[in-house]
Amino acid sequence: YRHYAAVRHLLVALGGVAAVGALATAAQLPPARRWLSDRIKPGEGPGPEKRAKSWFSVRFAGEGGGRRVFTEVAGGDPGYGETAKMFAESALSLAFDDLPPTAGQVTTAVAMGDALIGRLRTAGITFRVAATR
Repeated sequence: YRHYAAVRHLLVALGGVAAVGALATAAQLPPARRWLSDRIKPGEGPGPEKRAKSWFSVRFAGEGGGRRVFTEVAGGDPGYGETAKMFAESALSLAFDDLPPTAGQVTTAVAMGDALIGRLRTAGITFRVAATR
């Protein structure tokens, strides 16, 4: 299991790494930590116009049985609307859907799988298989 971030230019990648490093370092110093935490106060997030223009797209690569599958999940603003959909539809799936028996700690896919995907599709989040090899 690995995470990747795709960027088109090396300078963007280097700038991102430097920014994350600088933030992590600044967060260790109490005055800088206070300054950082005061930048955006609760309730001062993006307005409806900005959220309406926001979107997310996440690509996944899976390998097994000698095949590779590339998929994509996409939707609107991930910070508010789509996250709320994911939580609400997960709760509804756990409460009302006929789910497979599981035991112990399992992932969302194992616990709710196709039932949750169906609910999220109905709520406007897209799932697609981009390619198989």
